[in-house]
Parts: sequence; C-alpha cells; structure tokens
Amino acid sequence: MAFLLAIEGADGAGKATVSAEVARLLQVGRRRAEVVSFPRYADTAGGHVLGDYLAGRLPRAVTPKAAAVLYALDRLESRAHLDAVAAANDVIVFDRYIASNMAYQAAQVPADEARALMDWIAELETGQFALPAPDLSVYLDTPAEVARALILKKRRRSYTDDAFDAYEADIGLQARVRENYAAMAAGGTLGRWATVSTTVAGVSRPPETIAADVVALLAQVRPG
Repeated sequence: MAFLLAIEGADGAGKATVSAEVARLLQVGRRRAEVVSFPRYADTAGGHVLGDYLAGRLPRAVTPKAAAVLYALDRLESRAHLDAVAAANDVIVFDRYIASNMAYQAAQVPADEARALMDWIAELETGQFALPAPDLSVYLDTPAEVARALILKKRRRSYTDDAFDAYEADIGLQARVRENYAAMAAGGTLGRWATVSTTVAGVSRPPETIAADVVALLAQVRPG
C-alpha cells in the first residue's frame, strides 16, 4: 500500500514545486513516487466545473457547501486513477488533498459555522466517498506577502489567463485559509501533521531545502 503524503498550504505556498521536488528526491533514493495534483481540471467533470468556477465563468454563485461537493467529486471521479498510482508507487505525493477543501470552504462561512462545515467535508470525503485519509499532511507555512508575490510568478494556468483566480484574489480569504490550516495541523485533523516554514526572516527558502525537510519528516514516519 502506497504511503499518502499530502502537501498543503494556502495559495502561493509553493505546493506544486515542492511536491515535484519531494517526488524527485524520493526517486533518487530509489523509492517509487508520483505526484497527484488536485483539482484535476482536465480529467474529471468536477475538475472542469471547478476551473470555470475559479475563473469566474459560471453563470451563478456557488455556495461553500456546493463548492465542497465539487472538490470532493473531483477526487471521487479520480478514484480509479488513485488506485492505479498507489499500485505502482511507494509514495503518492498529493499537491492539495482533502484538507484543502476543508480549509478553503470553511474560510467562506461565519467563524461559528466553520468547524461544522469542516467536519461535514471530512465525512463527505472520507466517509460517504470512502477516500483514504492521508498518512501525513505537511503544511507549508508561508507569510501572506510572500505568497502573493509567488502567485504572480506562477506559470499560466489551464483554467484562467488572469493573474489571480477567485480564491487568490481575496486577501481576507487567504488569511482565514492560513488560520484554518494552522488549526488543523495543531489539532491533527485527518491524522498526522507537520508544519514546514517556507521562509527564513521573510525570505523564501529554496524549494530543494523545503522538499528535503519534507522527505526527512517522511523518513521519521515511515523509515526505509
């Protein structure tokens, strides 16, 4: 059974870059590893609708609960793909996973409703949809001002030509997302967590060193 490693964090934390580097380091160490990135915009119906949603192309508003279902649906539709990747690898490195849905949707409701929504999403994904919880989630802790600068450096996305998508453009939302991630990491939501800082004295650390920290954490949890 493949080890499920989820790389989590707010927009601009460098999840895609770090995930790819973690997989590369594991492969160098002769461990079979593959990255699975969510949403899978081009591969599932849920992912396609999410692309339109984040790009502002949907004709009507989407509630946080409805958005949560779309993100969960993207993973449900990806189950056969996940099973195939798990069978072929020792480690699956998720560039966003279930906790991302929880952090972002809970950031869009009043504070007194956030915990209940997070619990509902966890039950939807791991209960109703029977998706496996991660064996380890790593929160990439990135200051807001650093993250925003990194978003502007992102390569062109498949779903939008804009510099910021609907979530990235909302500074208040991003702050609440960070708070939710920190709370989940501290509380062990969905299982084991670790936090890795992506900066030193306000300066971004090289992705290679961040990834090396993640691989070291993985070795502590699953030696060999």
